[in-house]
Amino acid sequence: MTVTTQTKSDRTRATILKAARAIFARQGYERTTIRDIAAAAAIDPAMVIRYFHSKEELFALIAEFDLRLPNPADIDPNRIGEALVTHFLDIWEGEQAVTGLAVMIRSAASNEFAARKVHEVFSGQVLPMLTSIGDPGDARDRAGLVASQLIGLAFGRYVVKLAPVVGLSRDRIIRDIGATIQAYLTPARDGAG
Repeated sequence: MTVTTQTKSDRTRATILKAARAIFARQGYERTTIRDIAAAAAIDPAMVIRYFHSKEELFALIAEFDLRLPNPADIDPNRIGEALVTHFLDIWEGEQAVTGLAVMIRSAASNEFAARKVHEVFSGQVLPMLTSIGDPGDARDRAGLVASQLIGLAFGRYVVKLAPVVGLSRDRIIRDIGATIQAYLTPARDGAG
């Protein structure tokens, strides 16, 4: 049996990351300062710089995550829209919620660096998944439409917290947004595009 012990340095680093996630999620990238993060972590601001070098590098670390998208081959082709919405709701609200995604979406509205991170996630993870579904020639367009729905849902529900969107049941979101996404994934039958 291997026992790993966490060093003081590991604990400090983890404390800073936890504080940064909370502050970035609450205030967004632009309004967050190294001093805010240090105060939340109960350490000197110089320690934040020592471990992470800059606010941008700290944010980049928090914003790095794997969406763990489902394999489309394992999903009924007529239910991929519902499966994607269910998956994203699990990411945003489930036990394994990825706080970096909410931070990134909140911050992308006002920060070019955060906006680039959103682009990277969708071009590096969502686009390849959608390329495997349907015509690869229009995968970029389909990915853009899917992203517009998912980012719009996240922005309305978790960032600006619009009461009607917050009040929607999980089942309604999965059904209605899932149907819209499914329509984006299903090729137009009349040849229009």
